[in-house]
Amino acid sequence: MLAGVLAYAYWMVTGRLTGSYGVALSDTMEVLVKPIIMGVIATILIFWSLSGFILRVVQSAKKVYLKDTNMFVLRQLNNKINTTVMSMSVICLMLFMTISILSVSLSLRSTLQKELKEMTPVDVNLEQTANLPESYTRRDGTDEIYTKEQREESRTSVSSTLIKNGFDMNKLKDVIELNTYCEKELTFGKFFANHLDSIKTRFPMVKYETTEDIVKISDYNKIARLYGTSEYELKSDEYMVICDFDSFKVLRDEVLGDGNNILKIGGKEYKQKYNECKNGYIYISTSHTNTGIILVPDDCNLTEDMKEKHLLIANYNAKNDKEKEEIEEMFSSSDSGLIQKLSESGIVIDGMTKIAIIESSVGLAAIITFIAIYLGIIFLIASSAILALKQLTESSDNKQRYTILRKIGCDEKMINRALFRQIGIFFLLPLSLAIIHSIFGIQFAMIMMEGLASAEELLPSIIGAVIVIVLVYGAYFIATYMGSKNVIREE
Repeated sequence: MLAGVLAYAYWMVTGRLTGSYGVALSDTMEVLVKPIIMGVIATILIFWSLSGFILRVVQSAKKVYLKDTNMFVLRQLNNKINTTVMSMSVICLMLFMTISILSVSLSLRSTLQKELKEMTPVDVNLEQTANLPESYTRRDGTDEIYTKEQREESRTSVSSTLIKNGFDMNKLKDVIELNTYCEKELTFGKFFANHLDSIKTRFPMVKYETTEDIVKISDYNKIARLYGTSEYELKSDEYMVICDFDSFKVLRDEVLGDGNNILKIGGKEYKQKYNECKNGYIYISTSHTNTGIILVPDDCNLTEDMKEKHLLIANYNAKNDKEKEEIEEMFSSSDSGLIQKLSESGIVIDGMTKIAIIESSVGLAAIITFIAIYLGIIFLIASSAILALKQLTESSDNKQRYTILRKIGCDEKMINRALFRQIGIFFLLPLSLAIIHSIFGIQFAMIMMEGLASAEELLPSIIGAVIVIVLVYGAYFIATYMGSKNVIREE
């Protein structure tokens, strides 16, 4: 029993550390596989030692052990569990998969549906890279050469590019155009400053050389006004950070919490206004994925060569869905779309539209729901059926023992109560351990899917999973009890 508990404790601790730090270990296989293997071993060891442990504990309480048919029930369970260690372990792990898959998947689906409305307040976001160089070296070592026309086009706004290529800007309304900037020296690593070594230890795979996005406060407030989110004010020597991606927000808040993180932008030093990130975003999306944007005063010396992207944010100027779809077609990736034609001519404008996001999210939610229900129900039915068949077989094989109980004076009520307890414990043991597994498994899965699944949506999903398990598992339990009672009934 001790070996099983120690292995299980190791599994829980390793799983929690892995989930908490994500990429804390450089070896991904060790991060994922080792805790799983230890969990399986722990489950087998616990079931291998469980029957003897329960028997010893109950035997120490003589009043309980010698009461009614408890001695008979415990001896029966001891014999069953000892001969079904592997099958009980497999059933436990299948129930664990059922609980985890149903809970996390349904939570993910609910989060996608909820955040879809929040994260798509406008119809379209378009962006174009600013200040293209003459050439760019890709990660594979090859060079991307940009023409003079492409470089010149990258120095104009998105609307100018669209108009030049025949797009009627009257098809859009609530148009906001702005630029994002970057300071070559201001990287993730520079922002984390004195906390960098500690953060690198926990998150070594983050690209700390990536430059921070910088936006003027007035430009952001225009977006916030259109999105219906909070607007902010800054003094001439202050900056602030907006972020809505939880795991990155924790890291940034760790730095900002010191209250003395000074940033140098455009040759001038700026002090932080807040000791934490404020909620906010620029790009429409399926979920909260903004890892951080630095907002600076309008008089910040952001020069032309610091421009990183040109952005255009707008709604469709349409009276009905049909007109919206016609405008949407121009921004789609189809051959007839304007964006695709621009791409073919070497002008790259990326973007997201509300319609495209909703369509992809609806499809993803449907797939997630189908897989969750299919796998969850399959595992649940399989584990329940195996338990039922084993119990019915045991009842048939042990029919003579119940006949002996009758001969020594036990009435049918006592025998049925003993059978009920025996089957109940037999069904509850793997389920109980599976629930404990799921507490840590769900936590790990939620951390791995941070930004996609919300903890707020987890409780309703768990309740839904519990209802499904109670109905299916409970139905098999009742059917098994009724069947076993018929098997042992005296002819």
